[in-house]
Amino acid sequence: MFRSARFKIVLLLLVPAVVLVVAGGRRLSKNSAGRVWGHRGVLPGEFVRPRAAVVIGDRLFVVDFTARIQSYTLDGEHTGVTFTTPDFRNGRPSGLGVDRDGNLIVADSHYHTVRIYNLDGVELRHFGGTGGKEPGQFGYVSDCVQDDEGYFYVSEFGQTDRITKLDIDGTFVKCWGVNGTGEGQFQRVRAMAFGPDRLLYVVDACNHRVQVFDREGVFVRAFGEPGTSIGQLAYPYDLAFDPAGDLYVIERGNSRVQKFTREGQPLGSWGQPGRGEGQLADPWALAVDGRGRVHVIDTENHRVQRIKF
Repeated sequence: MFRSARFKIVLLLLVPAVVLVVAGGRRLSKNSAGRVWGHRGVLPGEFVRPRAAVVIGDRLFVVDFTARIQSYTLDGEHTGVTFTTPDFRNGRPSGLGVDRDGNLIVADSHYHTVRIYNLDGVELRHFGGTGGKEPGQFGYVSDCVQDDEGYFYVSEFGQTDRITKLDIDGTFVKCWGVNGTGEGQFQRVRAMAFGPDRLLYVVDACNHRVQVFDREGVFVRAFGEPGTSIGQLAYPYDLAFDPAGDLYVIERGNSRVQKFTREGQPLGSWGQPGRGEGQLADPWALAVDGRGRVHVIDTENHRVQRIKF
């Protein structure tokens, strides 16, 4: 879709970890990561394959494959808060979000449940818990977001490929989506985010695209196609908006972050496969803070890298 000759990637050979992106002759990114923290381990400040993150105010929450949810400052200092979901023998949470009151939303995937915690790790409420395809039941929950009217939107995969809308009490309102490749169809929704236009942006991972819906589930547009060029996507796994309203998408398949306008025009990319600073290994997630800095969850490198486009 976005194959114009004016978009190209330039690799700076003297610094392998650095990727330069030129759009119409304008250099968009020239620096390696501004800050890197974390390594493999199970102590506070360490990770085992971190898989989701969210910024809430001045704190970054990260969940990893041990089911630990850890809280950090935006500079990577552990705040002393670490907790887990009640049970994780069947699987670990795979999505983190924030509700309109500033609480932490946890997608407890393999328990078909959405849990809400305060920022000290105390569970405030939960809904779901029954796996299935019927209204009010969930498949594997990958993410949950809340709009400014209080409605929750829950993305599911596994036996269902859909988005379920719930009211503020967690009562079923409607759902949309089936497995497929057409408009409004999904192959593993990984994450969602509301844009400044009040539309719901959805990463449709195995269809290698972003789909956009209104709050009633009406399809608005989509962008992305399989590939490695700028504007193309390979297993997009997470997305987030910056304060200016631009969209960042993490690609597990291409080991990079891409920046887009809301309409899907590519603005640049950062990252390449590898183990060094500025390189990524199977990245699953990202989060953007109030200063527009992108916190990249570098999953198989067991760390976080913070960048600024």
